[in-house]
Amino acid sequence: MSEWLKVCTLEEIPRLGARVVQTGKGDIAVFRNAGDEVFALKDKCPHKGGPLSQGIVYDRRVACPLHGWSVHLDSGEAVAPDKGCTHRHQVKVEDSVVYLQV
Repeated sequence: MSEWLKVCTLEEIPRLGARVVQTGKGDIAVFRNAGDEVFALKDKCPHKGGPLSQGIVYDRRVACPLHGWSVHLDSGEAVAPDKGCTHRHQVKVEDSVVYLQV
């Protein structure tokens, strides 16, 4: 059974940045793009495991800081021609508070 974990307020996640949530199953990066959309991915690039939370957020993507692979924030899929996927997590914003499904 899953539950919603309160992460922080939307304003506590930098625009075009991320915040890391530590869980018993590894770190999850919660991203905020320029349009204030919020996404959550396992904090590991599908290429070599780089910390996506330290990458550059643009549009609905994040570029891994290690080798520049881009990953779609809404699906976790690598941007073509690269191939691979990182796990996506459900996230929601209610009354400016961000929740993560765990």
